[in-house]
Amino acid sequence: MLLTAVVKTKHRQAVASIVCALVIIGGMAVTAGAPGASAARVAGASARPSPTLYVANSGTNTVTPISTATDKAEKPIRVGAHPQVIAITPDGKKAYVGSGGTLVTTNAVTPIATASNRAGRPIRFGAVFPYAIAITPNGRTAYVVGDASVQLAGVTPITVATNKIGPVISTGGDTLGAIAIPPNGMKAFVLNFGSGTVTPITIATRKPGKPIKVGRQPVAIAITPNGKTAYVANAGSGTVTPIATATNRPGRPIALAGERPTALAITPNGTTVYVVNTLSGTVTPIAAATNHAGGPIAVGRGPDAIAITPNGKTAYVASYDAGTVTPITVATNRPSRPIKVGKDPLALAMTP
Repeated sequence: MLLTAVVKTKHRQAVASIVCALVIIGGMAVTAGAPGASAARVAGASARPSPTLYVANSGTNTVTPISTATDKAEKPIRVGAHPQVIAITPDGKKAYVGSGGTLVTTNAVTPIATASNRAGRPIRFGAVFPYAIAITPNGRTAYVVGDASVQLAGVTPITVATNKIGPVISTGGDTLGAIAIPPNGMKAFVLNFGSGTVTPITIATRKPGKPIKVGRQPVAIAITPNGKTAYVANAGSGTVTPIATATNRPGRPIALAGERPTALAITPNGTTVYVVNTLSGTVTPIAAATNHAGGPIAVGRGPDAIAITPNGKTAYVASYDAGTVTPITVATNRPSRPIKVGKDPLALAMTP
């Protein structure tokens, strides 16, 4: 099972608006969603909560929960200024929301208890702006990608049990962006927007490896459920680069018809990679078996984030300009009626 969340920082148009933060919680075996956060589905005699989609609304400083059973938006949760990234622990009990901007007092990660949808005390990051968050498959550590200056940029670990932060890990790259962790939890892959590379970090030692060259302005990354391949969206090149995670070797870039690919998500069965094209207002499906790009799917204006339900039936696409989230039926690649959320939705995350 692959849970994704994506973010595009709109108000920093020159760089950060393209430095999307794609958050992957890879390959978790999970058994429950967020109690009380969504309606229950009944299978036979047993009832199980349906997944809840959480939407970070940068313009209203809120997070909107959406029941995937009904596609209805629930009461918004108040968080820090300009929330732009969100990730959920493998057990679905806690969401981490990254917020911030030009003031150091606003840079923080806020934990949310999904059972009650209540925000906890923010974890302050000072001058470091939280661009992306990824959580290890065992749920013990959240890795936060921060960027403020050459001296402060890096990856900061948060111990989930205590919400305490650890020492910053340098990637050796330029202008950090998205982060992804494979299902085995052995590595973290961090995008370097400015240098067009991906830095692998060994989780056990927290040591960075040799950067992997990809396309221009890499902004988003997703890893297949079997952990074998990472797909990187290159906004500047208009391509997607596959990387073999075992060897850290990039494959041939996949050309797209859409403009400015800025977000990715992969279906739980690993067959399809969905790529969000912000300037085209479309989503492009890629067949993972052949790396062949299909025809674009039209969604709302300014799409910038995507998440897929654990059962693989529906993909949800956030549109910044429209202030909506559009469901797409995966079997047919047809979009449904958009769901109205808060202003400027930038990131999505799904409970198990």
